[in-house]
Amino acid sequence: MDSKKESVLIMDFGGQYSQLIARRVRECNVYCELSSYKITAEEIKAAGYMGIIFTGGPNSTYEKDAPKCDPKIFQLGIPILGICYGAQLMAQSLGGKVKSSDKKEYGKTEAECNTSSLIFHSAKSKTVVWMSHTDYIFQVPHGFKITAISESCPVVAMEDLKRKLFALQFHPEVMHTEQGMLYLRNFLYNACECTARWQMSSFVESTIKELRKKIGDKKVLCALSGGVDSSVAAVLVHKAVGDQLTCIFVDHGLLRKDEGDQVENVFRKQFKMNLIRVNAQERFLSKLAGVTEPEKKRKIIGEEFIRVFEDESKKLGKIEFLCQGTIYPDVVESGVGEAAVIKSHHNVGGLPEDIGFEGLIEPLRDLFKDEVRKAGLELGIPEFLVYRQPFPGPGLAIRILGEVTEDKLEILKSADAIMREEFAENGIERDADQYFAVLTGIKSVGVMGDGRTYDNTIALRAVTTSDFMTADWARIPYDVLEKISNRIINEVPNVNRVVYDITSKPPATVEWE
Repeated sequence: MDSKKESVLIMDFGGQYSQLIARRVRECNVYCELSSYKITAEEIKAAGYMGIIFTGGPNSTYEKDAPKCDPKIFQLGIPILGICYGAQLMAQSLGGKVKSSDKKEYGKTEAECNTSSLIFHSAKSKTVVWMSHTDYIFQVPHGFKITAISESCPVVAMEDLKRKLFALQFHPEVMHTEQGMLYLRNFLYNACECTARWQMSSFVESTIKELRKKIGDKKVLCALSGGVDSSVAAVLVHKAVGDQLTCIFVDHGLLRKDEGDQVENVFRKQFKMNLIRVNAQERFLSKLAGVTEPEKKRKIIGEEFIRVFEDESKKLGKIEFLCQGTIYPDVVESGVGEAAVIKSHHNVGGLPEDIGFEGLIEPLRDLFKDEVRKAGLELGIPEFLVYRQPFPGPGLAIRILGEVTEDKLEILKSADAIMREEFAENGIERDADQYFAVLTGIKSVGVMGDGRTYDNTIALRAVTTSDFMTADWARIPYDVLEKISNRIINEVPNVNRVVYDITSKPPATVEWE
């Protein structure tokens, strides 16, 4: 059986953890797809899903405009797991009762579980779960039994084993729930009878075959940024059709130190790709001259990227397909899911539809970022590129506060390189999920060599996160911070102060602009 066809559907009711649920299911080696709650029972039946998960959401089930699922879904005979709002919706839809609590339950809660139930099989009877709700189920529907309780919640979990319907008032997908992955595995393997065949090696192999079939003898053009998404997409297509692929690498001069040369070496020398490198720093800097407003900087860079790409692609004659490194979160945030968009992305690769291609190739549109990295390693892409730090499309332009100039770029490139070198030297490059330097635009008084200085301030930023929706500042050892600071002050001209950003997200964002 095709592992991709052995699939679970995640119905999104607007929960903030909807994508995280999908990632956790994939971590169990089960393929899943995220869909709006508006999907019909007929569509679900036709797709052949082996299980369904209802996500959480911000609404109350008894509100007039609360999102509801097609009631026929409960008659399909497909196992369903309701989480938080999804649990309450299941209860109310099948004749149970939900009401508002006087006290909101949020955070870690001790629960007592019936380990003879399917979901809590092999689990501890007393455990800690993560709650986030105001409403609660106070009467379970006919045929259900309560399988977990807490001091303040009479129905922490319930199940109807005969109909394979399960509900959890808490969030098993977050790390604060002690045995959350065990509960998900019990649902996926024991209730849905999935075989855990979703492996990255099989994905790579099947995707290459599909690409070969779709592209045939036609030509493909790829906008290569050097980031992990476009890099993995390009290598997949190259493995499928070889020299039929041409990559255009627009080097806008806003990359990190030596990054342009690294990208060129990997793709031209290691993978023997047709690569066109466009060195366009002067073109971009001239457009950015005098511009200080961050959103305007983004728009200028995005527009110029498209114009450069168009200019180069016209020189190549007729090319039928455009390859892009679109990944699953991009697809979801473009309207598949129901959760509100928190902020717009920095990516510059939004190429216009009228650029003249017959079709679009998006080999990674089913993958999350961590899965893209695994695919990259399977394809033989070097680790330094696969695990490259997340980098915004506008590049260092939004890490330079104020106007972007060549001199400022050189200062920031050098400071950022020192930070990355010291993280690697001290073995902590995987301890933070993103880290970088910022040229703050602030000048301050200093003393260097018995003389007064009035020079630039560099800010260091490092965060830990599981999904980049929220992030905490990374606790970097003081001796490492000291070494980075000393090196920047001594090795980078026109810098006399280094500070460390200890703000979480929220209230801050990861990037400064």
